[in-house]
Amino acid sequence: MQTTHLPRLDLRRLIILLAMLSGLIILGISFYASYKVQRDSLIGSTLAANRAYASKLADGTEGFFRTAQQQLAVSAESIAARFPDINVLNAEARRLQRQTDSFNAVVITSAQGVVMSTAPDTGLLVGRKLDSPGARQALAERKPLISSPYISALGTLVVLISQPIVADDGTYLGYIGGVIYLRERNILHSMLGEHFYQDGSYLYAVDQSRRLLYHPKPKRLGTVVAENEVIDRVLLGESGSLRVVNSQGVDMLAGYAASPAAGWGIVAQRPTADTLQPLDNLMLKVVRQTAPLALLTLLCIWGLATLITRPLSQLAQRASEMDAPNSAERIQRIRSWYFEAAQLKRALQLGINLLHQRIGKLNLDAQTDPLTGLYNRRGLTLALEMLSSEGRSFAVIALDIDHFKRINDTHGHDIGDTVIRQMAGLMRTCSRDADILCRSGGEEFLMLLPNTTLDAAHLVAERLRTGVELEQIPVVGHITVSLGIAVWPLHASAIERVLKLADAALYRAKQQGRNRSEIAEPDQCSPADLKPGA
Repeated sequence: MQTTHLPRLDLRRLIILLAMLSGLIILGISFYASYKVQRDSLIGSTLAANRAYASKLADGTEGFFRTAQQQLAVSAESIAARFPDINVLNAEARRLQRQTDSFNAVVITSAQGVVMSTAPDTGLLVGRKLDSPGARQALAERKPLISSPYISALGTLVVLISQPIVADDGTYLGYIGGVIYLRERNILHSMLGEHFYQDGSYLYAVDQSRRLLYHPKPKRLGTVVAENEVIDRVLLGESGSLRVVNSQGVDMLAGYAASPAAGWGIVAQRPTADTLQPLDNLMLKVVRQTAPLALLTLLCIWGLATLITRPLSQLAQRASEMDAPNSAERIQRIRSWYFEAAQLKRALQLGINLLHQRIGKLNLDAQTDPLTGLYNRRGLTLALEMLSSEGRSFAVIALDIDHFKRINDTHGHDIGDTVIRQMAGLMRTCSRDADILCRSGGEEFLMLLPNTTLDAAHLVAERLRTGVELEQIPVVGHITVSLGIAVWPLHASAIERVLKLADAALYRAKQQGRNRSEIAEPDQCSPADLKPGA
Protein backbone atom coordinates (compact mmCIF):
# COMPACT_ATOMS: atom_id res chain seq x y z
CA MET A 1 0.00 0.00 0.00
CA GLN A 2 1.43 3.37 -1.07
CA THR A 3 1.52 6.26 1.38
CA THR A 4 0.89 9.80 0.06
CA HIS A 5 3.22 12.32 1.63
CA LEU A 6 1.78 15.83 1.95
CA PRO A 7 4.18 18.79 1.64
CA ARG A 8 5.70 19.60 5.00
CA LEU A 9 4.19 22.79 6.46
CA ASP A 10 7.29 24.29 8.01
CA LEU A 11 7.95 27.77 9.37
CA ARG A 12 9.45 29.01 6.11
CA ARG A 13 6.28 28.25 4.14
CA LEU A 14 4.10 29.78 6.85
CA ILE A 15 6.09 33.02 6.87
CA ILE A 16 6.03 33.26 3.06
CA LEU A 17 2.28 32.59 2.97
CA LEU A 18 1.55 35.12 5.70
CA ALA A 19 3.72 37.80 4.09
CA MET A 20 2.16 37.32 0.65
CA LEU A 21 -1.39 37.30 1.97
CA SER A 22 -0.75 40.42 4.04
CA GLY A 23 0.70 42.25 1.07
CA LEU A 24 -2.14 41.24 -1.26
CA ILE A 25 -4.78 42.21 1.32
CA ILE A 26 -3.19 45.62 1.85
CA LEU A 27 -2.96 46.15 -1.90
CA GLY A 28 -6.59 45.13 -2.37
CA ILE A 29 -7.88 47.34 0.43
CA SER A 30 -5.85 50.33 -0.77
CA PHE A 31 -6.99 49.91 -4.37
CA TYR A 32 -10.61 49.56 -3.31
CA ALA A 33 -10.49 52.59 -1.00
CA SER A 34 -8.86 54.72 -3.67
CA TYR A 35 -11.34 53.59 -6.32
CA LYS A 36 -14.33 54.19 -4.02
CA VAL A 37 -13.23 57.74 -3.17
CA GLN A 38 -12.58 58.65 -6.80
CA ARG A 39 -15.82 56.99 -7.92
CA ASP A 40 -17.97 58.92 -5.44
CA SER A 41 -16.20 62.14 -6.39
CA LEU A 42 -16.83 61.58 -10.12
CA ILE A 43 -20.50 60.76 -9.57
CA GLY A 44 -21.01 63.81 -7.34
CA SER A 45 -19.30 66.22 -9.75
CA THR A 46 -21.23 64.81 -12.73
CA LEU A 47 -24.56 65.18 -10.93
CA ALA A 48 -23.72 68.78 -10.01
CA ALA A 49 -22.63 69.61 -13.58
CA ASN A 50 -25.78 68.09 -15.11
CA ARG A 51 -27.98 70.01 -12.69
CA ALA A 52 -26.22 73.26 -13.60
CA TYR A 53 -26.64 72.57 -17.33
CA ALA A 54 -30.30 71.66 -16.95
CA SER A 55 -30.99 74.85 -14.96
CA LYS A 56 -29.14 76.95 -17.52
CA LEU A 57 -31.10 75.52 -20.43
CA ALA A 58 -34.41 75.71 -18.57
CA ASP A 59 -33.73 79.43 -18.02
CA GLY A 60 -32.92 79.76 -21.73
CA THR A 61 -36.14 77.99 -22.72
CA GLU A 62 -38.11 80.20 -20.35
CA GLY A 63 -36.49 83.28 -21.89
CA PHE A 64 -37.34 82.09 -25.40
CA PHE A 65 -41.03 81.71 -24.57
CA ARG A 66 -41.14 85.17 -22.99
CA THR A 67 -39.46 86.67 -26.06
CA ALA A 68 -41.75 84.79 -28.45
CA GLN A 69 -44.87 85.96 -26.61
CA GLN A 70 -43.58 89.52 -26.66
CA GLN A 71 -42.98 89.35 -30.44
CA LEU A 72 -46.52 88.05 -30.98
CA ALA A 73 -47.96 90.74 -28.69
CA VAL A 74 -46.28 93.51 -30.71
CA SER A 75 -47.54 91.99 -33.98
CA ALA A 76 -51.10 91.63 -32.62
CA GLU A 77 -51.16 95.27 -31.58
CA SER A 78 -49.73 96.33 -34.96
CA ILE A 79 -52.42 94.63 -37.09
CA ALA A 80 -55.41 95.19 -34.80
CA ALA A 81 -56.11 98.68 -36.17
CA ARG A 82 -56.15 97.48 -39.83
CA PHE A 83 -57.79 94.11 -39.32
CA PRO A 84 -58.85 92.30 -41.57
CA ASP A 85 -56.78 93.94 -44.37
CA ILE A 86 -55.31 90.83 -46.05
CA ASN A 87 -52.28 92.69 -47.39
CA VAL A 88 -51.43 93.92 -43.91
CA LEU A 89 -51.96 90.47 -42.42
CA ASN A 90 -49.83 88.76 -45.07
CA ALA A 91 -47.03 91.31 -44.67
CA GLU A 92 -46.97 90.97 -40.88
CA ALA A 93 -47.06 87.15 -41.01
CA ARG A 94 -44.14 87.10 -43.47
CA ARG A 95 -42.17 89.64 -41.44
CA LEU A 96 -42.67 87.75 -38.17
CA GLN A 97 -41.72 84.40 -39.70
CA ARG A 98 -38.67 85.68 -41.55
CA GLN A 99 -37.33 88.21 -39.06
CA THR A 100 -36.35 85.60 -36.47
CA ASP A 101 -35.99 81.85 -36.37
CA SER A 102 -38.38 81.57 -33.42
CA PHE A 103 -41.20 79.97 -35.40
CA ASN A 104 -41.41 77.41 -38.17
CA ALA A 105 -44.67 79.01 -39.27
CA VAL A 106 -47.01 81.92 -38.43
CA VAL A 107 -50.81 81.82 -38.68
CA ILE A 108 -53.44 84.58 -38.30
CA THR A 109 -57.12 83.64 -37.82
CA SER A 110 -60.43 85.39 -37.44
CA ALA A 111 -62.54 85.30 -34.29
CA GLN A 112 -64.23 82.16 -35.67
CA GLY A 113 -60.91 80.36 -36.20
CA VAL A 114 -60.81 80.76 -40.00
CA VAL A 115 -57.25 81.09 -41.32
CA MET A 116 -56.75 84.49 -42.93
CA SER A 117 -52.99 84.44 -43.49
CA THR A 118 -50.03 82.08 -43.07
CA ALA A 119 -46.28 82.27 -43.47
CA PRO A 120 -44.80 80.56 -45.29
CA ASP A 121 -47.80 80.83 -47.60
CA THR A 122 -48.52 77.28 -48.79
CA GLY A 123 -52.13 78.01 -49.72
CA LEU A 124 -53.29 74.86 -47.92
CA LEU A 125 -54.86 76.46 -44.83
CA VAL A 126 -56.09 79.92 -45.90
CA GLY A 127 -59.88 80.03 -45.76
CA ARG A 128 -60.13 76.86 -43.67
CA LYS A 129 -61.40 76.79 -40.12
CA LEU A 130 -58.88 75.30 -37.76
CA ASP A 131 -60.19 72.65 -35.38
CA SER A 132 -56.92 71.54 -33.78
CA PRO A 133 -56.56 71.41 -29.95
CA GLY A 134 -54.27 74.45 -30.01
CA ALA A 135 -56.68 76.48 -32.14
CA ARG A 136 -59.69 75.55 -30.00
CA GLN A 137 -57.81 76.48 -26.83
CA ALA A 138 -56.70 79.85 -28.27
CA LEU A 139 -60.25 80.71 -29.41
CA ALA A 140 -61.80 79.59 -26.13
CA GLU A 141 -59.42 81.30 -23.70
CA ARG A 142 -58.68 84.45 -25.76
CA LYS A 143 -55.46 85.17 -23.88
CA PRO A 144 -51.73 84.66 -24.44
CA LEU A 145 -50.94 80.96 -24.13
CA ILE A 146 -48.56 78.16 -24.98
CA SER A 147 -50.39 75.03 -26.05
CA SER A 148 -49.62 71.47 -25.22
CA PRO A 149 -48.11 69.52 -28.16
CA TYR A 150 -50.72 68.28 -30.65
CA ILE A 151 -51.07 66.97 -34.21
CA SER A 152 -51.78 69.91 -36.53
CA ALA A 153 -54.08 70.04 -39.56
CA LEU A 154 -51.05 69.19 -41.71
CA GLY A 155 -50.35 66.05 -39.67
CA THR A 156 -47.24 67.29 -37.82
CA LEU A 157 -46.52 67.41 -34.09
CA VAL A 158 -46.55 71.10 -33.13
CA VAL A 159 -46.68 73.60 -30.28
CA LEU A 160 -48.70 76.79 -30.76
CA ILE A 161 -47.74 80.06 -29.06
CA SER A 162 -50.70 82.42 -29.56
CA GLN A 163 -51.64 86.04 -28.81
CA PRO A 164 -55.22 87.44 -29.11
CA ILE A 165 -55.89 90.30 -31.55
CA VAL A 166 -58.14 92.83 -29.84
CA ALA A 167 -59.57 96.05 -31.31
CA ASP A 168 -59.35 99.38 -29.48
CA ASP A 169 -62.93 98.94 -28.27
CA GLY A 170 -62.11 95.53 -26.77
CA THR A 171 -63.65 93.45 -29.57
CA TYR A 172 -61.95 90.07 -30.03
CA LEU A 173 -60.86 89.85 -33.69
CA GLY A 174 -58.92 86.55 -33.71
CA TYR A 175 -55.40 85.52 -32.83
CA ILE A 176 -51.90 85.43 -34.24
CA GLY A 177 -49.90 82.29 -33.52
CA GLY A 178 -46.31 81.12 -33.88
CA VAL A 179 -46.03 77.40 -34.66
CA ILE A 180 -43.04 75.22 -33.74
CA TYR A 181 -42.73 71.91 -35.61
CA LEU A 182 -41.28 69.52 -33.05
CA ARG A 183 -40.17 66.89 -35.57
CA GLU A 184 -38.34 69.40 -37.77
CA ARG A 185 -35.42 71.72 -37.21
CA ASN A 186 -36.62 74.42 -34.85
CA ILE A 187 -35.48 76.88 -32.22
CA LEU A 188 -35.49 74.16 -29.55
CA HIS A 189 -32.93 72.16 -31.56
CA SER A 190 -30.78 75.27 -31.77
CA MET A 191 -30.97 75.93 -28.01
CA LEU A 192 -30.72 72.36 -26.75
CA GLY A 193 -28.91 70.51 -29.52
CA GLU A 194 -25.70 72.55 -29.25
CA HIS A 195 -25.25 71.26 -25.68
CA PHE A 196 -25.03 67.61 -26.78
CA TYR A 197 -21.79 66.08 -25.59
CA GLN A 198 -19.54 63.47 -27.22
CA ASP A 199 -19.05 61.63 -23.91
CA GLY A 200 -22.49 60.00 -23.76
CA SER A 201 -24.25 62.98 -22.17
CA TYR A 202 -27.46 64.29 -23.73
CA LEU A 203 -30.49 66.46 -23.04
CA TYR A 204 -34.20 65.96 -23.49
CA ALA A 205 -37.38 67.93 -22.80
CA VAL A 206 -40.82 66.63 -21.75
CA ASP A 207 -44.26 68.18 -21.32
CA GLN A 208 -46.85 67.58 -18.61
CA SER A 209 -48.12 64.47 -20.39
CA ARG A 210 -44.58 62.97 -20.27
CA ARG A 211 -44.27 63.35 -24.05
CA LEU A 212 -40.74 63.86 -25.40
CA LEU A 213 -40.55 67.29 -27.07
CA TYR A 214 -36.83 67.22 -27.73
CA HIS A 215 -34.42 64.28 -27.81
CA PRO A 216 -31.10 63.69 -29.63
CA LYS A 217 -32.73 60.66 -31.29
CA PRO A 218 -35.44 62.11 -33.60
CA LYS A 219 -37.35 58.80 -33.63
CA ARG A 220 -38.20 59.23 -29.96
CA LEU A 221 -39.86 62.64 -30.41
CA GLY A 222 -43.51 62.53 -29.47
CA THR A 223 -43.23 59.26 -27.54
CA VAL A 224 -44.46 59.07 -23.97
CA VAL A 225 -41.87 58.14 -21.33
CA ALA A 226 -42.81 55.40 -18.89
CA GLU A 227 -41.90 55.38 -15.20
CA ASN A 228 -38.99 57.69 -14.50
CA GLU A 229 -38.45 59.37 -11.12
CA VAL A 230 -36.57 62.30 -12.67
CA ILE A 231 -39.54 63.14 -14.92
CA ASP A 232 -41.92 62.76 -11.96
CA ARG A 233 -39.95 65.37 -10.05
CA VAL A 234 -39.32 67.86 -12.84
CA LEU A 235 -43.00 67.90 -13.84
CA LEU A 236 -43.78 68.90 -10.24
CA GLY A 237 -41.66 72.01 -10.84
CA GLU A 238 -38.64 70.74 -8.93
CA SER A 239 -34.96 71.21 -9.83
CA GLY A 240 -32.12 68.98 -8.69
CA SER A 241 -30.02 65.94 -9.54
CA LEU A 242 -30.56 62.20 -9.11
CA ARG A 243 -29.04 58.87 -10.03
CA VAL A 244 -31.77 56.90 -11.72
CA VAL A 245 -32.42 53.96 -14.07
CA ASN A 246 -34.23 55.49 -17.05
CA SER A 247 -37.08 54.09 -19.13
CA GLN A 248 -34.55 52.27 -21.34
CA GLY A 249 -33.04 50.46 -18.33
CA VAL A 250 -29.81 52.50 -18.36
CA ASP A 251 -28.23 53.73 -15.11
CA MET A 252 -28.05 57.52 -15.50
CA LEU A 253 -26.68 60.53 -13.60
CA ALA A 254 -29.35 63.17 -14.25
CA GLY A 255 -29.79 66.86 -13.52
CA TYR A 256 -33.20 68.42 -14.06
CA ALA A 257 -34.95 71.80 -14.02
CA ALA A 258 -38.46 73.06 -14.85
CA SER A 259 -39.60 75.70 -17.36
CA PRO A 260 -42.80 77.07 -15.75
CA ALA A 261 -43.99 79.13 -18.75
CA ALA A 262 -44.78 76.05 -20.82
CA GLY A 263 -44.88 73.48 -18.04
CA TRP A 264 -41.92 71.68 -19.59
CA GLY A 265 -39.06 69.87 -17.90
CA ILE A 266 -35.41 69.90 -19.07
CA VAL A 267 -33.20 66.91 -18.16
CA ALA A 268 -29.42 66.63 -18.71
CA GLN A 269 -28.02 63.17 -18.09
CA ARG A 270 -25.03 60.94 -18.68
CA PRO A 271 -24.74 57.15 -18.36
CA THR A 272 -23.06 56.20 -15.09
CA ALA A 273 -20.92 53.67 -16.96
CA ASP A 274 -19.55 56.38 -19.27
CA THR A 275 -18.80 58.60 -16.28
CA LEU A 276 -16.82 55.88 -14.51
CA GLN A 277 -15.08 54.52 -17.61
CA PRO A 278 -12.03 56.88 -17.37
CA LEU A 279 -11.56 55.97 -13.71
CA ASP A 280 -11.83 52.25 -14.51
CA ASN A 281 -9.23 52.64 -17.26
CA LEU A 282 -6.95 54.56 -14.94
CA MET A 283 -7.21 51.91 -12.22
CA LEU A 284 -6.45 49.16 -14.75
CA LYS A 285 -3.42 51.11 -15.90
CA VAL A 286 -2.22 51.43 -12.31
CA VAL A 287 -2.72 47.69 -11.78
CA ARG A 288 -0.70 46.91 -14.92
CA GLN A 289 2.10 49.24 -13.90
CA THR A 290 2.11 48.01 -10.31
CA ALA A 291 1.98 44.27 -11.12
CA PRO A 292 5.69 43.89 -12.09
CA LEU A 293 6.76 45.84 -9.02
CA ALA A 294 4.43 43.78 -6.85
CA LEU A 295 5.90 40.58 -8.33
CA LEU A 296 9.40 41.84 -7.64
CA THR A 297 8.36 42.62 -4.06
CA LEU A 298 6.90 39.13 -3.57
CA LEU A 299 10.15 37.59 -4.84
CA CYS A 300 12.04 39.70 -2.30
CA ILE A 301 9.65 38.46 0.41
CA TRP A 302 10.37 34.88 -0.62
CA GLY A 303 14.11 35.41 -0.34
CA LEU A 304 13.86 37.26 2.96
CA ALA A 305 11.64 34.51 4.41
CA THR A 306 14.35 32.02 3.55
CA LEU A 307 16.86 34.19 5.35
CA ILE A 308 14.56 34.38 8.40
CA THR A 309 14.25 30.57 8.65
CA ARG A 310 17.93 29.86 8.06
CA PRO A 311 19.04 30.79 11.62
CA LEU A 312 16.27 28.59 13.06
CA SER A 313 17.40 25.71 10.87
CA GLN A 314 20.95 26.21 12.10
CA LEU A 315 19.73 26.28 15.69
CA ALA A 316 17.86 22.98 15.16
CA GLN A 317 20.98 21.42 13.66
CA ARG A 318 23.13 22.66 16.48
CA ALA A 319 20.60 21.32 18.98
CA SER A 320 21.19 17.85 17.64
CA GLU A 321 24.91 18.32 18.28
CA MET A 322 24.68 19.54 21.81
CA ASP A 323 27.07 16.92 22.93
CA ALA A 324 29.81 18.27 20.69
CA PRO A 325 32.65 20.12 22.42
CA ASN A 326 32.10 23.45 20.70
CA SER A 327 28.23 23.45 20.44
CA ALA A 328 27.80 26.45 22.72
CA GLU A 329 30.21 28.50 20.63
CA ARG A 330 28.43 27.57 17.42
CA ILE A 331 25.00 28.55 18.84
CA GLN A 332 26.45 31.85 20.04
CA ARG A 333 27.43 32.67 16.49
CA ILE A 334 23.81 32.42 15.21
CA ARG A 335 22.64 35.76 16.63
CA SER A 336 22.48 37.64 13.27
CA TRP A 337 18.83 36.72 12.72
CA TYR A 338 17.58 40.12 14.00
CA PHE A 339 19.25 41.77 11.05
CA GLU A 340 17.44 39.40 8.68
CA ALA A 341 14.10 40.24 10.34
CA ALA A 342 14.82 43.90 9.66
CA GLN A 343 15.40 43.05 6.00
CA LEU A 344 11.97 41.42 5.74
CA LYS A 345 10.35 44.48 7.22
CA ARG A 346 12.14 46.69 4.69
CA ALA A 347 11.02 44.46 1.81
CA LEU A 348 7.39 44.76 2.93
CA GLN A 349 7.78 48.51 3.32
CA LEU A 350 9.16 48.67 -0.21
CA GLY A 351 5.99 47.11 -1.61
CA ILE A 352 3.72 49.36 0.44
CA ASN A 353 5.71 52.48 -0.53
CA LEU A 354 5.36 51.58 -4.19
CA LEU A 355 1.60 51.30 -3.78
CA HIS A 356 1.40 54.61 -1.92
CA GLN A 357 3.30 56.26 -4.74
CA ARG A 358 0.69 54.97 -7.18
CA ILE A 359 -2.15 56.14 -4.98
CA GLY A 360 -0.41 59.49 -4.62
CA LYS A 361 -0.32 59.77 -8.40
CA LEU A 362 -4.06 59.04 -8.53
CA ASN A 363 -4.70 61.79 -5.97
CA LEU A 364 -2.49 64.20 -7.95
CA ASP A 365 -4.40 63.41 -11.16
CA ALA A 366 -7.67 64.08 -9.32
CA GLN A 367 -6.38 67.52 -8.23
CA THR A 368 -5.05 68.76 -11.57
CA ASP A 369 -6.63 69.96 -14.78
CA PRO A 370 -5.82 67.48 -17.60
CA LEU A 371 -5.58 70.20 -20.28
CA THR A 372 -3.10 72.54 -18.54
CA GLY A 373 -1.58 70.57 -15.68
CA LEU A 374 -2.63 73.37 -13.29
CA TYR A 375 -4.62 72.68 -10.15
CA ASN A 376 -8.37 72.22 -10.60
CA ARG A 377 -11.01 73.34 -8.10
CA ARG A 378 -10.38 70.35 -5.87
CA GLY A 379 -6.65 71.07 -5.80
CA LEU A 380 -7.39 74.74 -5.12
CA THR A 381 -9.57 73.80 -2.14
CA LEU A 382 -6.81 71.66 -0.65
CA ALA A 383 -4.24 74.44 -1.19
CA LEU A 384 -6.49 77.00 0.51
CA GLU A 385 -6.99 74.64 3.46
CA MET A 386 -3.21 74.24 3.77
CA LEU A 387 -2.57 78.00 3.65
CA SER A 388 -5.37 78.60 6.15
CA SER A 389 -4.05 75.97 8.59
CA GLU A 390 -0.55 77.44 8.38
CA GLY A 391 -1.88 80.97 8.89
CA ARG A 392 0.23 82.33 6.04
CA SER A 393 -0.96 85.45 4.24
CA PHE A 394 -1.31 85.22 0.50
CA ALA A 395 -2.37 87.24 -2.50
CA VAL A 396 -5.07 86.14 -4.94
CA ILE A 397 -4.96 87.05 -8.63
CA ALA A 398 -8.14 86.15 -10.51
CA LEU A 399 -7.74 86.40 -14.28
CA ASP A 400 -9.86 85.77 -17.34
CA ILE A 401 -8.99 85.67 -21.05
CA ASP A 402 -10.74 88.55 -22.78
CA HIS A 403 -13.22 87.65 -25.55
CA PHE A 404 -12.39 83.95 -25.28
CA LYS A 405 -15.81 82.94 -26.65
CA ARG A 406 -14.96 84.86 -29.81
CA ILE A 407 -11.77 82.78 -30.18
CA ASN A 408 -13.73 79.52 -29.85
CA ASP A 409 -16.46 80.69 -32.23
CA THR A 410 -13.93 81.93 -34.82
CA HIS A 411 -11.20 79.29 -34.69
CA GLY A 412 -12.79 76.28 -33.00
CA HIS A 413 -12.35 74.60 -29.63
CA ASP A 414 -9.00 72.98 -30.55
CA ILE A 415 -7.42 76.42 -31.04
CA GLY A 416 -9.19 77.55 -27.85
CA ASP A 417 -7.51 74.67 -25.99
CA THR A 418 -4.16 75.75 -27.43
CA VAL A 419 -4.73 79.29 -26.13
CA ILE A 420 -5.60 77.95 -22.66
CA ARG A 421 -2.45 75.78 -22.58
CA GLN A 422 -0.28 78.72 -23.68
CA MET A 423 -1.92 80.86 -21.02
CA ALA A 424 -0.98 78.26 -18.40
CA GLY A 425 2.64 78.36 -19.63
CA LEU A 426 2.78 82.15 -19.32
CA MET A 427 1.41 81.89 -15.77
CA ARG A 428 4.19 79.45 -14.87
CA THR A 429 6.78 81.80 -16.38
CA CYS A 430 5.55 84.69 -14.22
CA SER A 431 5.31 82.72 -10.96
CA ARG A 432 7.55 81.18 -8.32
CA ASP A 433 7.83 77.51 -7.41
CA ALA A 434 5.86 78.17 -4.20
CA ASP A 435 2.98 79.87 -6.03
CA ILE A 436 -0.23 77.89 -6.60
CA LEU A 437 -1.70 78.09 -10.11
CA CYS A 438 -5.24 76.96 -10.81
CA ARG A 439 -7.63 76.72 -13.73
CA SER A 440 -10.96 77.41 -12.02
CA GLY A 441 -13.07 76.80 -15.13
CA GLY A 442 -13.20 77.51 -18.88
CA GLU A 443 -10.94 80.50 -19.53
CA GLU A 444 -10.80 81.50 -15.85
CA PHE A 445 -7.66 81.11 -13.74
CA LEU A 446 -6.46 81.82 -10.20
CA MET A 447 -2.99 82.47 -8.79
CA LEU A 448 -2.28 82.14 -5.07
CA LEU A 449 0.94 83.90 -4.06
CA PRO A 450 1.98 82.95 -0.47
CA ASN A 451 3.67 85.62 1.65
CA THR A 452 3.16 88.27 -1.03
CA THR A 453 2.30 91.92 -0.42
CA LEU A 454 -0.33 93.81 -2.37
CA ASP A 455 2.31 95.81 -4.28
CA ALA A 456 4.25 92.69 -5.19
CA ALA A 457 1.07 90.93 -6.32
CA HIS A 458 0.18 93.93 -8.47
CA LEU A 459 3.64 93.78 -10.10
CA VAL A 460 3.16 90.07 -10.82
CA ALA A 461 -0.28 90.72 -12.32
CA GLU A 462 1.02 93.53 -14.53
CA ARG A 463 4.02 91.45 -15.62
CA LEU A 464 1.67 88.61 -16.58
CA ARG A 465 -0.78 90.95 -18.33
CA THR A 466 2.03 92.56 -20.36
CA GLY A 467 3.55 89.18 -21.21
CA VAL A 468 0.19 87.88 -22.46
CA GLU A 469 -0.43 91.00 -24.52
CA LEU A 470 2.99 90.70 -26.24
CA GLU A 471 2.79 86.94 -26.80
CA GLN A 472 2.20 85.91 -30.42
CA ILE A 473 -0.13 82.90 -30.49
CA PRO A 474 -0.32 80.86 -33.72
CA VAL A 475 -3.57 81.35 -35.70
CA VAL A 476 -5.09 83.62 -33.01
CA GLY A 477 -2.41 86.30 -32.83
CA HIS A 478 -2.44 88.48 -29.71
CA ILE A 479 -4.83 88.14 -26.78
CA THR A 480 -5.34 90.07 -23.56
CA VAL A 481 -6.40 89.24 -20.03
CA SER A 482 -8.17 91.07 -17.24
CA LEU A 483 -7.08 90.57 -13.64
CA GLY A 484 -8.42 91.17 -10.13
CA ILE A 485 -6.14 91.27 -7.06
CA ALA A 486 -6.92 90.75 -3.37
CA VAL A 487 -4.82 89.81 -0.32
CA TRP A 488 -5.74 87.69 2.70
CA PRO A 489 -6.21 88.85 5.39
CA LEU A 490 -5.68 92.46 4.22
CA HIS A 491 -8.97 92.73 2.31
CA ALA A 492 -11.16 90.41 4.40
CA SER A 493 -10.82 87.98 7.29
CA ALA A 494 -12.60 85.11 5.50
CA ILE A 495 -10.72 83.39 2.67
CA GLU A 496 -13.95 82.83 0.71
CA ARG A 497 -14.64 86.55 0.90
CA VAL A 498 -11.15 87.38 -0.40
CA LEU A 499 -11.75 85.14 -3.43
CA LYS A 500 -15.07 86.92 -4.09
CA LEU A 501 -13.37 90.32 -3.79
CA ALA A 502 -10.74 89.24 -6.32
CA ASP A 503 -13.56 88.12 -8.67
CA ALA A 504 -15.30 91.46 -8.15
CA ALA A 505 -12.08 93.30 -9.02
CA LEU A 506 -11.74 91.13 -12.15
CA TYR A 507 -15.32 92.01 -13.12
CA ARG A 508 -14.51 95.70 -12.60
CA ALA A 509 -11.49 95.31 -14.88
CA LYS A 510 -13.79 93.83 -17.52
CA GLN A 511 -16.25 96.69 -17.15
CA GLN A 512 -13.51 99.31 -17.45
CA GLY A 513 -12.27 98.13 -20.81
CA ARG A 514 -10.43 94.82 -20.23
CA ASN A 515 -6.65 94.26 -20.56
CA ARG A 516 -6.07 95.75 -17.12
CA SER A 517 -5.60 94.71 -13.53
CA GLU A 518 -7.73 96.05 -10.68
CA ILE A 519 -7.12 95.88 -6.92
CA ALA A 520 -10.04 94.79 -4.74
CA GLU A 521 -11.63 97.18 -2.30
CA PRO A 522 -11.22 96.04 1.35
CA ASP A 523 -14.29 94.98 3.30
CA GLN A 524 -15.75 97.46 5.75
CA CYS A 525 -16.08 94.79 8.48
CA SER A 526 -19.66 93.96 7.66
CA PRO A 527 -21.50 91.88 10.31
CA ALA A 528 -21.62 88.90 7.95
CA ASP A 529 -17.82 88.72 7.97
CA LEU A 530 -17.41 88.93 11.75
CA LYS A 531 -16.92 85.66 13.60
CA PRO A 532 -18.52 85.04 17.02
CA GLY A 533 -16.42 86.54 19.77
CA ALA A 534 -14.53 88.79 17.39
